[in-house]
Amino acid sequence: MNLDNRVRLFVVLAAAFCTALIVADLIGVKLFEVHLGSLVAVMPVGMIAFPVTFVLTDLLHEFYGKKAARFVTWLGLFMSLFTFATISIATAIEWAPMTRAPDYRGTVESSFNNVFGTSQRILIASMVAYVLSQLCDIAVFHLLKRLSHNRMLWLRSTGSTVVSQLIDTTVFQLIAWLAVLPTDVVINIIVTSYMVKLLVAVGLTPIIYAGHALVERWLGMKPIQLTPGGEPIFEDSDKSLGHPVG
Repeated sequence: MNLDNRVRLFVVLAAAFCTALIVADLIGVKLFEVHLGSLVAVMPVGMIAFPVTFVLTDLLHEFYGKKAARFVTWLGLFMSLFTFATISIATAIEWAPMTRAPDYRGTVESSFNNVFGTSQRILIASMVAYVLSQLCDIAVFHLLKRLSHNRMLWLRSTGSTVVSQLIDTTVFQLIAWLAVLPTDVVINIIVTSYMVKLLVAVGLTPIIYAGHALVERWLGMKPIQLTPGGEPIFEDSDKSLGHPVG
């Protein structure tokens, strides 16, 4: 197999995407506050890793096409399901008697279950919200790319994130917290966390441009162009990877 730059980059982007997605889910049980003047936003610490998926999705879409972005979306879902299944099995396995000794200083059953048992609910919420928002993000990104005639990267990048993250935030927070927190608190988390995500989306725009330029100049790859009808135009050098996954 010839691992040229195009194939290598695709593997790196897909691996980084799945890693950021799963890490965000696992650490998402911890909440913290973001103070924006008089506004206090309650956020899961998964926001440390999750915004990375915005950048990676846009780069995948730009250089490999809509089908490639969808492929990685389903791959991310499969990896999340694998993580969920592994955690479920690990939680069900009986603990060694030594871990119940008063002088045992390692992780105990109650601590493990409190973190990873909660993570299961977070993972379910994340998987549902993730699929809906990612497919929406890809569709909006593709539409804006076609309507702008392959120009204005900032428009399709920010525009797709604005729409998809409204779906992601609402669905995720409702499933993750509605059963354990008061309704008004959940609504406050939805509104404030979405506002923070919008700020993050705008703040990530220079990073997306930088990644775009890096791939073009360092690897010599060109973004996929769309016809007025929305069909991708592949260069001859792109076809080996572009058509099977893009």
